[in-house]
Formats: sequence, structure tokens, C-alpha cells
Amino acid sequence: MNTTKQEKEIHYYNAKDVSTIYDFCKTFTNMLQKKSTSMQEVVLLCIGSDRATGDCLGPIIGYKLSKVSHPNLFVYGTLDKPVHAKNLNETISYIKEHHRNPVLIAIDASLGSTNHVGYITLGEGSLRPGIGVDKELPAVGDIFITGIVNISGMLNHMLLQTTRLDVVMKLADYICVGVRYAIRNGAKT
Repeated sequence: MNTTKQEKEIHYYNAKDVSTIYDFCKTFTNMLQKKSTSMQEVVLLCIGSDRATGDCLGPIIGYKLSKVSHPNLFVYGTLDKPVHAKNLNETISYIKEHHRNPVLIAIDASLGSTNHVGYITLGEGSLRPGIGVDKELPAVGDIFITGIVNISGMLNHMLLQTTRLDVVMKLADYICVGVRYAIRNGAKT
């Protein structure tokens, strides 16, 4: 994809198509290698709430990846301690205070077009959490991963409440495979 300086290069992966997982793993590993240096901390910021099915993608991924034991890997945002609109600024401040120049990977659910539901986006740069539900939250991340959990429409808050858990779990499993692969094979930690 050709982009201008202002546009981000975004890669799309269909989580229902298992043949795309290898490309996701390799692309994410390359991004991580490009951003990280030897012994640099990798911070996963898994954004979302466990109170709405469509918004629980981040906390589910955080829960699953918090069990990965790897030096210099830190996970924020789990089912037990979600990172959401009310504590995002506080969490970002905590990360800045307690981690010296980490590679920050922001993970969040998103809404999109009908033909992109069930897709994952991967790109370099920050993401703007809450934009799909008209919240003003800070941009965050050196690398971003989103899972498109439902269509974007007039009642986005309601769409997040009625999202199928099956879609969220398939996206979470796919993303976790890619992150585990990249941490194991690509992180210079």
C-alpha cells in the first residue's frame, strides 16, 4: 500500500482465514525488530472494558498474554485490571514513569465496514482509542493492533454491547498467536 507521510501503512488480516496468520506473524515481527533495540522493554497496552462484549478484545488478549513469561515483556490491561477510558491517562503516565523508552504496542477493538468485521489491522504508529464511540482519548503506541469486532453505525455504543463473543474470541486467539510468535522470535529482549 502506498502512503503519504501523514498516512499510516495499515495491514489487514482476515482472522477467519488461517493461511494469513504466517504473514501477520512475520509482518509484526519485522515491525517489532525495527522498533526495538537490545534489552529494550516491550509493553503491551491492551485497551478495553470487560463490561461490553465488543470492547473486551483488549482485556481478553491481555489476560491471555499476561501468562507469557519473557524477560522485558510487560502487559497492561487484563480482565482483572482493564485499561479503559477512565484510567487510560493514568496508565500511560505509569508506563512512562516505570518503563524507560519501551516499545509500546497498543491493542484495541474497533468498528469498521461490514466486509471488514473479523479482520485485524496492524500498523506502525499510534492508535486513537475510543474514536469509534466519540471519546477524546490520547493517541498511544509505537505499533498498533486492532480487531474489527462489529460494523460502525449510528449507535456504536449499542453495537459494542451486542457484538458476538465468537468474533471477539477468534480475533483474540489470532492476535495472541502473532504476538507470542513475535516476542519469541523477533523481540531483541
